[in-house]
Amino acid sequence: MTTAWGEPVLARFPEDPRDRLRAWDASDEYLLRHLDEQRADLSGTVVVVGDRWGALVTALAAHRPIQITDSFLGQEATRANLARNGVEPGTVGLLTTQDPPPGRIDVLLVRVPKSLALLEDQLLRLAPFVHEGTLVVGTGMVKEIHTSTLTLFERILGPTRTSLAWRKARLILCTPDPSLERPANPWPYSYALPDGIGAMSGRTVVNHAGIFCADRLDIGTRFFLRHLPDGRGARRVVDLGCGNGVVGTALALANPDAEVLFTDESFQAVASAEATYKANGAPGRAEFRIGDGLEGVPAGSVDLVLNNPPFHSHQAVTDTTAWRMFTGARRALRPGGELWVIGNRHLGYHVKLRRLFGNSRLVASDPKFVVLKAVKR
Repeated sequence: MTTAWGEPVLARFPEDPRDRLRAWDASDEYLLRHLDEQRADLSGTVVVVGDRWGALVTALAAHRPIQITDSFLGQEATRANLARNGVEPGTVGLLTTQDPPPGRIDVLLVRVPKSLALLEDQLLRLAPFVHEGTLVVGTGMVKEIHTSTLTLFERILGPTRTSLAWRKARLILCTPDPSLERPANPWPYSYALPDGIGAMSGRTVVNHAGIFCADRLDIGTRFFLRHLPDGRGARRVVDLGCGNGVVGTALALANPDAEVLFTDESFQAVASAEATYKANGAPGRAEFRIGDGLEGVPAGSVDLVLNNPPFHSHQAVTDTTAWRMFTGARRALRPGGELWVIGNRHLGYHVKLRRLFGNSRLVASDPKFVVLKAVKR
Protein backbone atom coordinates (compact mmCIF):
# COMPACT_ATOMS: atom_id res chain seq x y z
CA MET A 1 0.00 0.00 0.00
CA THR A 2 1.52 3.30 -1.11
CA THR A 3 1.29 6.12 1.47
CA ALA A 4 3.10 9.32 2.40
CA TRP A 5 4.69 7.35 5.26
CA GLY A 6 6.10 4.60 3.05
CA GLU A 7 4.85 1.46 1.36
CA PRO A 8 3.94 -1.09 4.01
CA VAL A 9 3.53 -4.70 2.92
CA LEU A 10 0.26 -6.01 4.36
CA ALA A 11 -1.61 -9.31 4.65
CA ARG A 12 -4.77 -10.59 6.27
CA PHE A 13 -4.70 -13.15 9.05
CA PRO A 14 -4.46 -16.07 8.98
CA GLU A 15 -2.52 -15.93 5.74
CA ASP A 16 -3.96 -18.22 3.12
CA PRO A 17 -2.57 -18.37 -0.45
CA ARG A 18 -6.11 -19.07 -1.71
CA ASP A 19 -7.41 -15.84 -0.19
CA ARG A 20 -7.22 -13.14 -2.88
CA LEU A 21 -8.62 -10.37 -0.66
CA ARG A 22 -6.32 -7.45 0.18
CA ALA A 23 -5.61 -6.22 3.69
CA TRP A 24 -6.65 -2.67 2.81
CA ASP A 25 -8.97 -0.83 0.46
CA ALA A 26 -9.58 2.63 -1.00
CA SER A 27 -11.10 3.95 2.23
CA ASP A 28 -7.83 3.31 4.09
CA GLU A 29 -5.87 5.01 1.31
CA TYR A 30 -8.27 7.96 1.20
CA LEU A 31 -7.96 8.59 4.95
CA LEU A 32 -4.16 8.46 4.87
CA ARG A 33 -4.04 10.73 1.82
CA HIS A 34 -6.33 13.23 3.58
CA LEU A 35 -4.10 13.33 6.68
CA ASP A 36 -1.08 14.01 4.49
CA GLU A 37 -2.74 16.68 2.35
CA GLN A 38 -4.12 18.48 5.40
CA ARG A 39 -0.75 18.29 7.17
CA ALA A 40 -2.59 16.86 10.16
CA ASP A 41 -0.93 17.24 13.53
CA LEU A 42 -0.34 13.68 14.69
CA SER A 43 1.91 14.54 17.61
CA GLY A 44 -0.72 13.84 20.28
CA THR A 45 -2.60 10.66 21.16
CA VAL A 46 -3.79 9.05 17.93
CA VAL A 47 -6.60 6.49 18.31
CA VAL A 48 -7.65 4.29 15.40
CA VAL A 49 -10.98 2.46 15.76
CA GLY A 50 -12.01 -0.49 13.60
CA ASP A 51 -8.73 -0.82 11.66
CA ARG A 52 -9.61 -4.11 10.01
CA TRP A 53 -6.21 -5.66 9.30
CA GLY A 54 -3.86 -3.07 10.77
CA ALA A 55 -3.29 -1.10 7.57
CA LEU A 56 -3.85 2.29 9.21
CA VAL A 57 -1.77 1.80 12.35
CA THR A 58 1.02 0.13 10.37
CA ALA A 59 1.21 3.12 8.03
CA LEU A 60 1.10 5.55 10.97
CA ALA A 61 3.36 3.54 13.29
CA ALA A 62 5.87 6.42 13.56
CA HIS A 63 3.19 8.37 15.45
CA ARG A 64 2.67 5.57 18.01
CA PRO A 65 -1.10 5.17 17.44
CA ILE A 66 -3.48 3.14 19.58
CA GLN A 67 -5.70 0.64 17.80
CA ILE A 68 -9.12 -0.37 19.18
CA THR A 69 -10.66 -3.44 17.57
CA ASP A 70 -13.40 -6.02 18.15
CA SER A 71 -11.59 -8.62 16.06
CA PHE A 72 -9.02 -11.11 17.35
CA LEU A 73 -8.05 -11.91 13.77
CA GLY A 74 -7.71 -8.21 13.00
CA GLN A 75 -5.49 -7.76 16.04
CA GLU A 76 -3.33 -10.73 15.07
CA ALA A 77 -3.08 -9.36 11.52
CA THR A 78 -1.94 -6.05 12.97
CA ARG A 79 0.77 -7.74 15.04
CA ALA A 80 1.96 -9.67 11.99
CA ASN A 81 1.90 -6.61 9.72
CA LEU A 82 3.79 -4.48 12.24
CA ALA A 83 6.47 -7.16 12.55
CA ARG A 84 6.57 -7.63 8.78
CA ASN A 85 7.33 -3.93 8.37
CA GLY A 86 9.96 -3.76 11.09
CA VAL A 87 7.91 -1.93 13.73
CA GLU A 88 9.22 -2.58 17.23
CA PRO A 89 6.79 -4.30 19.65
CA GLY A 90 5.07 -1.77 21.89
CA THR A 91 5.23 1.05 19.35
CA VAL A 92 1.54 0.64 18.55
CA GLY A 93 -0.97 0.20 21.40
CA LEU A 94 -3.38 -2.69 20.86
CA LEU A 95 -6.70 -2.43 22.71
CA THR A 96 -9.99 -4.28 22.31
CA THR A 97 -13.52 -2.89 22.37
CA GLN A 98 -13.81 -4.32 25.90
CA ASP A 99 -10.79 -2.37 27.23
CA PRO A 100 -10.98 1.09 28.86
CA PRO A 101 -10.15 3.78 26.25
CA PRO A 102 -7.19 6.19 26.50
CA GLY A 103 -7.70 9.11 28.89
CA ARG A 104 -7.20 11.73 26.16
CA ILE A 105 -7.71 11.55 22.41
CA ASP A 106 -6.15 14.17 20.15
CA VAL A 107 -6.76 12.40 16.82
CA LEU A 108 -9.65 9.96 16.35
CA LEU A 109 -9.68 7.93 13.14
CA VAL A 110 -12.69 5.67 12.62
CA ARG A 111 -13.00 2.92 10.04
CA VAL A 112 -16.80 2.63 9.86
CA PRO A 113 -17.89 -0.89 10.92
CA LYS A 114 -20.62 -2.93 9.31
CA SER A 115 -22.61 -2.72 12.56
CA LEU A 116 -24.20 0.65 13.30
CA ALA A 117 -24.69 -0.49 16.91
CA LEU A 118 -20.96 -1.12 17.32
CA LEU A 119 -20.23 2.36 15.96
CA GLU A 120 -22.73 3.86 18.40
CA ASP A 121 -21.22 1.99 21.34
CA GLN A 122 -17.66 2.96 20.45
CA LEU A 123 -18.42 6.64 19.85
CA LEU A 124 -20.28 6.84 23.18
CA ARG A 125 -17.37 5.17 24.98
CA LEU A 126 -14.78 7.47 23.39
CA ALA A 127 -16.69 10.78 23.41
CA PRO A 128 -15.75 11.73 27.02
CA PHE A 129 -12.06 11.66 26.06
CA VAL A 130 -12.42 13.79 22.92
CA HIS A 131 -11.83 17.53 23.31
CA GLU A 132 -12.61 20.61 21.24
CA GLY A 133 -9.32 20.39 19.34
CA THR A 134 -9.53 16.68 18.53
CA LEU A 135 -9.23 15.85 14.84
CA VAL A 136 -12.01 13.37 14.01
CA VAL A 137 -12.06 11.64 10.64
CA GLY A 138 -14.10 8.60 9.68
CA THR A 139 -13.68 6.54 6.54
CA GLY A 140 -15.49 3.81 4.66
CA MET A 141 -16.65 2.74 1.25
CA VAL A 142 -19.63 4.69 -0.10
CA LYS A 143 -21.93 1.67 0.40
CA GLU A 144 -20.92 1.54 4.09
CA ILE A 145 -21.71 5.17 4.95
CA HIS A 146 -25.38 6.10 5.29
CA THR A 147 -27.37 8.99 6.67
CA SER A 148 -27.72 7.04 9.93
CA THR A 149 -23.91 6.83 10.13
CA LEU A 150 -23.53 10.60 9.88
CA THR A 151 -26.37 11.12 12.36
CA LEU A 152 -24.50 9.06 14.96
CA PHE A 153 -21.34 11.14 14.61
CA GLU A 154 -23.36 14.35 14.84
CA ARG A 155 -25.49 13.22 17.79
CA ILE A 156 -22.56 11.89 19.83
CA LEU A 157 -19.54 14.01 18.83
CA GLY A 158 -20.61 17.16 16.99
CA PRO A 159 -21.27 18.77 13.57
CA THR A 160 -20.51 16.34 10.76
CA ARG A 161 -20.14 16.48 6.99
CA THR A 162 -18.87 14.15 4.29
CA SER A 163 -16.23 14.47 1.61
CA LEU A 164 -16.55 13.89 -2.08
CA ALA A 165 -16.29 10.25 -3.09
CA TRP A 166 -12.93 8.93 -4.30
CA ARG A 167 -12.61 5.44 -5.80
CA LYS A 168 -15.95 4.56 -4.17
CA ALA A 169 -14.69 5.65 -0.74
CA ARG A 170 -15.80 8.58 1.38
CA LEU A 171 -14.59 10.45 4.45
CA ILE A 172 -16.59 11.62 7.46
CA LEU A 173 -15.35 14.97 8.81
CA CYS A 174 -16.54 15.79 12.33
CA THR A 175 -15.94 18.84 14.55
CA PRO A 176 -16.20 17.80 18.22
CA ASP A 177 -18.52 19.76 20.50
CA PRO A 178 -17.67 18.92 24.15
CA SER A 179 -20.83 20.70 25.36
CA LEU A 180 -23.08 18.28 23.45
CA GLU A 181 -25.54 16.41 25.63
CA ARG A 182 -25.05 12.79 24.68
CA PRO A 183 -27.57 9.96 25.06
CA ALA A 184 -26.97 7.13 27.51
CA ASN A 185 -25.24 4.08 26.09
CA PRO A 186 -27.92 1.40 25.50
CA TRP A 187 -25.35 -1.42 25.27
CA PRO A 188 -25.22 -4.18 26.37
CA TYR A 189 -28.86 -4.96 25.60
CA SER A 190 -30.90 -7.75 27.22
CA TYR A 191 -34.26 -9.25 26.32
CA ALA A 192 -36.37 -12.37 26.97
CA LEU A 193 -36.40 -15.06 24.31
CA PRO A 194 -39.68 -16.41 22.89
CA ASP A 195 -41.22 -19.77 23.76
CA GLY A 196 -41.01 -22.83 21.56
CA ILE A 197 -37.22 -22.89 21.12
CA GLY A 198 -36.24 -25.65 23.51
CA ALA A 199 -34.14 -25.12 26.63
CA MET A 200 -33.79 -21.36 26.05
CA SER A 201 -37.55 -20.71 25.85
CA GLY A 202 -38.38 -17.62 27.88
CA ARG A 203 -34.75 -17.24 28.95
CA THR A 204 -32.57 -14.11 28.83
CA VAL A 205 -30.05 -13.21 26.15
CA VAL A 206 -27.44 -10.46 26.58
CA ASN A 207 -25.92 -8.73 23.57
CA HIS A 208 -23.02 -6.33 23.48
CA ALA A 209 -23.00 -3.99 20.50
CA GLY A 210 -21.95 -5.48 17.18
CA ILE A 211 -23.46 -8.92 17.68
CA PHE A 212 -25.50 -10.20 14.73
CA CYS A 213 -29.21 -9.43 15.28
CA ALA A 214 -28.42 -7.89 18.68
CA ASP A 215 -31.98 -6.67 19.33
CA ARG A 216 -33.85 -9.87 18.43
CA LEU A 217 -33.35 -13.59 17.89
CA ASP A 218 -32.47 -14.18 14.24
CA ILE A 219 -34.53 -16.77 12.38
CA GLY A 220 -31.56 -19.05 11.69
CA THR A 221 -30.64 -19.37 15.36
CA ARG A 222 -34.31 -19.81 16.25
CA PHE A 223 -34.49 -22.76 13.83
CA PHE A 224 -31.22 -24.23 15.16
CA LEU A 225 -32.42 -24.02 18.77
CA ARG A 226 -35.52 -26.06 17.90
CA HIS A 227 -33.37 -28.87 16.45
CA LEU A 228 -30.31 -29.01 18.71
CA PRO A 229 -29.10 -32.41 19.91
CA ASP A 230 -29.76 -33.14 23.58
CA GLY A 231 -26.03 -33.58 24.14
CA ARG A 232 -26.45 -36.66 26.32
CA GLY A 233 -23.14 -38.40 26.79
CA ALA A 234 -21.21 -35.39 25.51
CA ARG A 235 -18.67 -34.30 28.10
CA ARG A 236 -16.91 -31.60 26.07
CA VAL A 237 -19.02 -29.38 23.81
CA VAL A 238 -17.96 -26.37 21.71
CA ASP A 239 -20.16 -23.47 20.64
CA LEU A 240 -17.95 -22.50 17.69
CA GLY A 241 -18.42 -18.89 16.57
CA CYS A 242 -20.60 -18.50 19.64
CA GLY A 243 -21.98 -15.00 19.06
CA ASN A 244 -24.15 -14.19 22.07
CA GLY A 245 -23.82 -17.76 23.36
CA VAL A 246 -27.49 -18.65 23.16
CA VAL A 247 -26.81 -22.00 21.43
CA GLY A 248 -24.12 -23.15 23.86
CA THR A 249 -26.19 -22.00 26.83
CA ALA A 250 -29.15 -24.02 25.56
CA LEU A 251 -26.96 -27.12 25.44
CA ALA A 252 -25.58 -26.40 28.92
CA LEU A 253 -29.11 -26.11 30.33
CA ALA A 254 -30.21 -29.33 28.63
CA ASN A 255 -27.10 -31.25 29.70
CA PRO A 256 -25.64 -29.95 33.01
CA ASP A 257 -22.91 -32.62 32.91
CA ALA A 258 -21.32 -31.13 29.80
CA GLU A 259 -18.44 -28.67 29.85
CA VAL A 260 -19.11 -26.04 27.19
CA LEU A 261 -16.41 -24.03 25.45
CA PHE A 262 -17.69 -20.76 23.95
CA THR A 263 -15.27 -19.43 21.36
CA ASP A 264 -15.37 -16.57 18.89
CA GLU A 265 -12.96 -14.15 17.26
CA SER A 266 -15.09 -11.18 18.38
CA PHE A 267 -14.32 -9.71 21.80
CA GLN A 268 -17.89 -8.38 21.92
CA ALA A 269 -19.29 -11.83 21.16
CA VAL A 270 -17.39 -13.67 23.88
CA ALA A 271 -18.37 -11.00 26.43
CA SER A 272 -22.00 -11.47 25.33
CA ALA A 273 -21.78 -15.25 25.57
CA GLU A 274 -20.41 -15.09 29.11
CA ALA A 275 -23.12 -12.62 30.14
CA THR A 276 -25.87 -14.78 28.58
CA TYR A 277 -24.57 -17.93 30.26
CA LYS A 278 -24.38 -16.28 33.69
CA ALA A 279 -27.76 -14.56 33.31
CA ASN A 280 -29.43 -17.95 32.93
CA GLY A 281 -27.69 -19.67 35.83
CA ALA A 282 -26.50 -22.62 33.77
CA PRO A 283 -25.40 -25.27 36.28
CA GLY A 284 -22.45 -26.84 34.44
CA ARG A 285 -18.91 -25.75 33.64
CA ALA A 286 -18.04 -23.28 30.92
CA GLU A 287 -14.98 -21.68 29.33
CA PHE A 288 -15.03 -18.48 27.31
CA ARG A 289 -12.20 -18.08 24.82
CA ILE A 290 -11.22 -15.42 22.30
CA GLY A 291 -9.40 -17.00 19.42
CA ASP A 292 -9.13 -18.26 15.89
CA GLY A 293 -11.73 -21.00 15.75
CA LEU A 294 -10.53 -24.16 17.48
CA GLU A 295 -6.84 -23.32 17.43
CA GLY A 296 -5.34 -24.45 20.71
CA VAL A 297 -8.04 -27.06 21.41
CA PRO A 298 -6.35 -30.49 21.68
CA ALA A 299 -7.03 -32.87 18.80
CA GLY A 300 -9.61 -35.55 19.59
CA SER A 301 -10.75 -33.84 22.80
CA VAL A 302 -14.27 -32.74 21.84
CA ASP A 303 -17.51 -34.74 21.68
CA LEU A 304 -19.82 -32.22 20.02
CA VAL A 305 -19.35 -29.00 18.03
CA LEU A 306 -22.26 -26.63 17.33
CA ASN A 307 -21.65 -24.12 14.54
CA ASN A 308 -23.47 -21.34 12.69
CA PRO A 309 -20.63 -20.17 10.41
CA PRO A 310 -20.54 -16.67 8.92
CA PHE A 311 -20.33 -16.34 5.17
CA HIS A 312 -19.13 -12.72 5.10
CA SER A 313 -15.74 -11.23 5.91
CA HIS A 314 -16.76 -7.59 6.40
CA GLN A 315 -18.41 -6.80 3.02
CA ALA A 316 -16.90 -9.73 1.11
CA VAL A 317 -18.86 -12.97 0.61
CA THR A 318 -16.57 -15.94 1.21
CA ASP A 319 -16.70 -19.55 2.40
CA THR A 320 -13.12 -19.41 3.70
CA THR A 321 -14.19 -18.98 7.33
CA ALA A 322 -16.72 -21.82 7.19
CA TRP A 323 -14.18 -24.18 5.63
CA ARG A 324 -11.63 -23.38 8.33
CA MET A 325 -14.25 -23.91 11.04
CA PHE A 326 -15.23 -27.30 9.61
CA THR A 327 -11.58 -28.33 9.29
CA GLY A 328 -10.85 -27.25 12.85
CA ALA A 329 -13.90 -29.12 14.13
CA ARG A 330 -12.83 -32.35 12.45
CA ARG A 331 -9.38 -32.11 14.05
CA ALA A 332 -10.79 -31.35 17.52
CA LEU A 333 -13.49 -34.03 17.51
CA ARG A 334 -12.87 -37.50 18.88
CA PRO A 335 -13.80 -40.50 16.69
CA GLY A 336 -17.58 -40.68 16.77
CA GLY A 337 -17.83 -36.99 17.69
CA GLU A 338 -20.37 -34.86 15.86
CA LEU A 339 -20.41 -31.49 14.14
CA TRP A 340 -23.85 -29.87 13.91
CA VAL A 341 -24.14 -26.98 11.47
CA ILE A 342 -26.89 -24.60 10.48
CA GLY A 343 -26.71 -22.64 7.25
CA ASN A 344 -28.69 -21.15 4.41
CA ARG A 345 -29.74 -23.77 1.87
CA HIS A 346 -27.92 -22.08 -1.00
CA LEU A 347 -24.51 -22.29 0.70
CA GLY A 348 -24.19 -26.01 0.00
CA TYR A 349 -22.46 -26.90 3.26
CA HIS A 350 -23.41 -30.57 2.81
CA VAL A 351 -20.92 -30.79 -0.06
CA LYS A 352 -18.08 -29.42 2.07
CA LEU A 353 -18.95 -31.70 4.99
CA ARG A 354 -19.03 -34.81 2.79
CA ARG A 355 -15.68 -33.88 1.30
CA LEU A 356 -14.14 -33.37 4.74
CA PHE A 357 -15.92 -35.95 6.93
CA GLY A 358 -17.03 -38.44 4.30
CA ASN A 359 -20.63 -38.04 5.45
CA SER A 360 -23.36 -35.47 6.04
CA ARG A 361 -26.91 -36.05 7.24
CA LEU A 362 -29.83 -33.65 6.94
CA VAL A 363 -31.35 -33.26 10.43
CA ALA A 364 -33.97 -30.62 9.67
CA SER A 365 -34.86 -28.11 6.97
CA ASP A 366 -37.27 -25.37 6.04
CA PRO A 367 -37.48 -23.24 2.88
CA LYS A 368 -34.49 -21.13 4.00
CA PHE A 369 -32.27 -23.16 6.37
CA VAL A 370 -30.82 -26.64 6.81
CA VAL A 371 -29.40 -28.28 9.94
CA LEU A 372 -26.68 -30.79 9.07
CA LYS A 373 -24.77 -33.37 11.09
CA ALA A 374 -21.36 -34.81 10.24
CA VAL A 375 -19.69 -37.58 12.25
CA LYS A 376 -15.95 -38.05 12.57
CA ARG A 377 -15.13 -41.64 11.60
